[in-house]
Amino acid sequence: MFHHVTVLKKESVDGLNIRPDGIYVDCTLGGAGHSELIASQLGPKGRLIALDQDETALANARVKLAAYGDIVTLVKSNFRHLKAALRSAAVPETDGVPRVDGILFDLGVSSPQLDEADRGFSYNHNAELDMRMDRDESLTAKEIVNEWEERTIADILRDYGEEKFARKIAANIVKAREKAPIETTGQLAEIVKSSIPAATRRTGPHPAKRSFQALRIAVNDELGAFQEALEQAIDCLLPGGRVAVITFHSLEDRICKTTFAKEVASCSCPPDFPVCVCGGGDGRLRLTPRKPIVPSEQELEINPRARSSKLRIAEKLGK
Repeated sequence: MFHHVTVLKKESVDGLNIRPDGIYVDCTLGGAGHSELIASQLGPKGRLIALDQDETALANARVKLAAYGDIVTLVKSNFRHLKAALRSAAVPETDGVPRVDGILFDLGVSSPQLDEADRGFSYNHNAELDMRMDRDESLTAKEIVNEWEERTIADILRDYGEEKFARKIAANIVKAREKAPIETTGQLAEIVKSSIPAATRRTGPHPAKRSFQALRIAVNDELGAFQEALEQAIDCLLPGGRVAVITFHSLEDRICKTTFAKEVASCSCPPDFPVCVCGGGDGRLRLTPRKPIVPSEQELEINPRARSSKLRIAEKLGK
């Protein structure tokens, strides 16, 4: 059973300002929570295109969204291929670019991927060291920890996991693999744990959390894919269309914040204005609202995994 608690669901879909006859894209289908809410607000002339690279998610969505019929199109694709995916779904084009009214990104890993042992994402389950979101891809976490250079592994742990003991962990990974291949999540979690001082282990999250996050990002090239996809999303929006992005850690949020900022760089509104009213000068976007939206205390009680999430929304100007 594919069960996933959708984060900031109402806030993000409300932020898209859904029109019943519009065309909307869910770049991260996952458990289909956002897609279902979007589809429920569309009329017979509206369309929803939903992307995911995980066949399990797509199979679940075919059942969950079946009642919406032909207004929903599911596409197996990494969102870094957004324009190609929209073309495959026959989205109308202007000046050679497919155009839509709204695009949503939820960059959290779906709960089933984290919780199902055989996916190899979790340090809480002993399983084969995998971490691929798309099982048709070849690179796995097992290959990285067993074959990549020590310095490269340390860079991954530092840059993607913000792990301050990255060099020690990488050195211990290399020592361990010289004796026998590191095959499972349990083996890796123990190596990471043994590399972190006992005093540090006694506080904060699981000692392997940052390292597992870093390897997952590297395996799936998550940051590179998101940067490419967000730039394509801005191109694909119609005037008045909106893009909503839910991030879960600082690296993703920095990409979103920086990319949006480049597009609204000429905004001259006072810093305390909640939304841009100057029209953005020669920029292509305005932020709506200007500051990120965070989960309510009520949502955090229901879903503690939402604690680090931020929602940023931007609207395409008439350019």
